Amino acid sequence: MTRPTAKHVKAMAETAGVPVANDIAERIATSIGPAFDGFAAVAGTLPFDLEPATFALVQAEKAAR
Repeated sequence: MTRPTAKHVKAMAETAGVPVANDIAERIATSIGPAFDGFAAVAGTLPFDLEPATFALVQAEKAAR
């Protein structure tokens, strides 16, 4: 897990359909950088089932049954 750069933020935002200006991307990268630093010690050690993006998928699958 590495600290995101403005280039990474801009690419992710554009992928999500939310284009941002370069100065805004730089501010976002600067503001979320400390969170990445805080998690650096445990990066790669958390189990994948704690990843929240799959929660809705799992819940929808259970509801379909």
